Amino acid sequence: MDQCMTALEGILGDLAANPAAEGLDRSLSCRITDLHEVVMGRLSSGAVRDLHVLPHGPDVPKADIRLTMSSDDLVALTSGQMSFGPAWASGRVKLEAGLRDLLRLRKLL
Repeated sequence: MDQCMTALEGILGDLAANPAAEGLDRSLSCRITDLHEVVMGRLSSGAVRDLHVLPHGPDVPKADIRLTMSSDDLVALTSGQMSFGPAWASGRVKLEAGLRDLLRLRKLL
């Protein structure tokens, strides 16, 4: 899980620092399917804040922007071994968000 947290901090930090993310204030979650845990946080003011891990279950709050993937795919995304577009198109990575957020995220990803 430590490796996943480091990878998430890197990818989300890059996302938050992108000028297209300016003004976004959204809750984020990334469900790591093989570890049965969810990383929650908040994208705001050009940074990702309050990252914390929760066990996956019905008590996990629904975030505005939700990613779902395996730990191996998360590490592959952040190391450059896999690109987001093909991973999303093949179903290895899932992204759920409102329409406005999806349109904005398209510029970021």
